Amino acid sequence: MLRLLLRSILLGLVAAALVIAVVPDLRSKIIPAPTEPHEALVASGPISFNQAVRRAAPAVVNIYSRQYSEDNRSKLKTQGLGSGVIVNDKGYIITNYHVVASADQVIVALQDGRVASAQLIGQDRRTDIAVLQISMSDLPVIPLNPDYSAKVGDIVLAIGNPYNLGQTTTFGIISATGRSSISTDGRQAFIQTDAAINEGNSGGALVNSQGELVGINTASFQQATDLETYGISFAIPQKLASKIMNKIIADGRVIRGYIGVDGQDISSMTNRLLAGNFTGGIIVLGVEPGGPADKAGIKAQDIIVKIGDMVADNRQNVMDAVTDARPGAEVQVVVVRDGKQIELTVEIGEDTRNFTPQKQ
Repeated sequence: MLRLLLRSILLGLVAAALVIAVVPDLRSKIIPAPTEPHEALVASGPISFNQAVRRAAPAVVNIYSRQYSEDNRSKLKTQGLGSGVIVNDKGYIITNYHVVASADQVIVALQDGRVASAQLIGQDRRTDIAVLQISMSDLPVIPLNPDYSAKVGDIVLAIGNPYNLGQTTTFGIISATGRSSISTDGRQAFIQTDAAINEGNSGGALVNSQGELVGINTASFQQATDLETYGISFAIPQKLASKIMNKIIADGRVIRGYIGVDGQDISSMTNRLLAGNFTGGIIVLGVEPGGPADKAGIKAQDIIVKIGDMVADNRQNVMDAVTDARPGAEVQVVVVRDGKQIELTVEIGEDTRNFTPQKQ
């Protein structure tokens, strides 16, 4: 039985080989020819971010700041240029503070050819954010994705008006997040990218491959030497820019809370040794004399382990929570001192310090 089965299989294979030899056209149908790499690329089309640019670019505007001439107060002259981003259909535009800081008049030019004089709603020197508003209908709005979180390696596009050449798009990736070393007060966390950001790009949009707003372009890194530096540019994260914008719209300025302490994160090992069951802690390095923390009884070397309902897991989160608190509000702060937990009531003060933003 087995011998009969093997003979049938062998005869079938021989017959198939004879048919393929007699009719060669069957070979290409049965065994497809391998596709060349170039042919595969041509079939799929070139890689392009055209759709992302088409979604985002109409909402990126050119900004011209004008000043009165010193010798003739009746004449205005253009003294600066930059970019801005239309973020909603009410005509609100986010740009950089340093783009409009000394302007007597701000002119906004849309990509569809329309031009308007903009009203300055407010500005925040510390974050280098300013909010403008124009009165127009059918405004293009930048796509926003509240669920997007910038990650190292993400592809990004910088859109703006460099050197007043007209709208330009540059390409790169996110090189780092949370960069605070170039911030004047060391607190603002920038997105670092290698997409080119030149003079005039300030205030423009940094978008992802879907055309969604990632950040507001603000500066390119330049060393204090004769050496040119390439591939190191910075943007203000979209979530921070939106938060600052909402504060400015609500109050006309950014109201920040503060308690007057300087601290730093402690390691998880030190935290377990000193702070007990808490998973995070901030060691207090200094207390501002007469400040809210000083009045509440917080001392240097205390370990802050909880503020309100939030565990003090890292310094940045603690600063953000305090900054967002309204001055005059009272918050319960738990500290560990000499191995003992102490609960103190701190009245939030208002931070009125001024900081000069880094310019490109």
